[in-house]
Amino acid sequence: MLFNSLEFFIFLPVVFILYWFASKKYLNTQNILLLIASYVFYGMWDWRFLSLIMLSTVVDYYVGIKIDSNTDKSLRKRWLWVSVIFNVGLLGFFKYYNFFVDSWVDMFSLFGYNMKSTWTLRVILPVGISFYTFQTMSYSFDVYYKKLKPTRDFLSFAAFVSFFPQLVAGPIERASNLLHQITNKRNFNYNQSVSGLKLILWGLFKKIVIADSLGPIVDDVFSNYSNYPSSTLILGVTLFSFQVYGDFSGYSDIAIGTAKLFGIELMSNFKFPNFSRNVAEYWQRWHVSLSTWFRHYVYIPLGGSRVSKLKSVRNICIIFLISGFWHGANWTFIFWGGFHALAFIPVFLMGRNSIYKNSVVGENALFPSLKEVGQVMLTFGIVTFSRIFFRSESITDAFSFITYIFTDFTYKSYSHPLGYRMIDYYILLGLFVFYEYLIRKDERSPFKFKSPVVRFVLYTLVIFGMLLFYDDAIDRSFIYFQF
Repeated sequence: MLFNSLEFFIFLPVVFILYWFASKKYLNTQNILLLIASYVFYGMWDWRFLSLIMLSTVVDYYVGIKIDSNTDKSLRKRWLWVSVIFNVGLLGFFKYYNFFVDSWVDMFSLFGYNMKSTWTLRVILPVGISFYTFQTMSYSFDVYYKKLKPTRDFLSFAAFVSFFPQLVAGPIERASNLLHQITNKRNFNYNQSVSGLKLILWGLFKKIVIADSLGPIVDDVFSNYSNYPSSTLILGVTLFSFQVYGDFSGYSDIAIGTAKLFGIELMSNFKFPNFSRNVAEYWQRWHVSLSTWFRHYVYIPLGGSRVSKLKSVRNICIIFLISGFWHGANWTFIFWGGFHALAFIPVFLMGRNSIYKNSVVGENALFPSLKEVGQVMLTFGIVTFSRIFFRSESITDAFSFITYIFTDFTYKSYSHPLGYRMIDYYILLGLFVFYEYLIRKDERSPFKFKSPVVRFVLYTLVIFGMLLFYDDAIDRSFIYFQF
């Protein structure tokens, strides 16, 4: 079920009414309703894969109890490995099986052996598997490191694993934040619900008006890159940066806003990454739930930055390569991760990886300084260039795309594939960037203005924009569903 579908706009009010009016007195009833609603939400995509979520739930629930009940460190570690092997194995089979088989065949073909890929299976990638497997694994890690006690409430744990607002594309929650909210009674909070509705509205705006409207342009440029000059290719990948940001951060806003309607607070996943002043700050603001997951459960256990510079650089490379591979079974994502590692390492070696952790661009001024503008533009350029690998179908396409950028310097005005005026998109993006700059200090309050007149105008413009740019012929699925 898509957040931007008619089905969801029927589903959400029904669940909301049942949740607060039919089950508000009893916590177990609320959790049962959340669990059923989550399974219905996911099952409308493909009910067969509900068995995977259920299996993952059972395994990690049991593993958590066994880790806690054992005092012997070696036994605790063995049970932790049960969780890791199960979840990584599940993810590996459904997401990477054919990738490894095809890579194996391609490797032998380099030596003249024509091996047919007889081991390739028609494996369907279950939506959200990369997200909920990491979420359940984090629970096992936290129990192992004694950061939390395992729950004996299986119903609450099952609701934690499958909580529908963030089930398919995050944020990847920690049990320390989400599980304890599910195990405790929730009471309706009017202000929290209104805040949630505002986030849902803003998320839909980013998805429909920004991401979906740019999709046909990006698809056209990347599908026909050999027919366009460098100016058009640069335009295409730049618009893809805005598309993927609008798409993924829009999903996260809707997820966080929807959770608020049920009295639950999810972690922030995007903190205006397009205003980052270096690559390190970018990764503190982009897909926060994933970057912090890797930092807590991979980077720090490897030694983090407490070891020698050489080992720290090694750890950085490992993190980014794994992050790239997490995104998809394609060499393009591994190159994308490697590119970000190379961009991150100089910032780390200069000791500038944490200097912007608690500040925003133009912190105490109406406008950013010229230095900050240059830093933001450079960082955006680096990140955007990396997305050539992220968006391309293959490594060959990615390098061909780059080659065309640096070989064909002719300029030709680009025409929208559906015949719309491009100037409208340039104005739209300019206004969007300016507005995000105005609200850059609080990612959870997109309409935080004191004047009710200003808020009314903004709501009107946002709704009008969605009606104007909505096109049922455009693919409305979310980009990160494929991950």
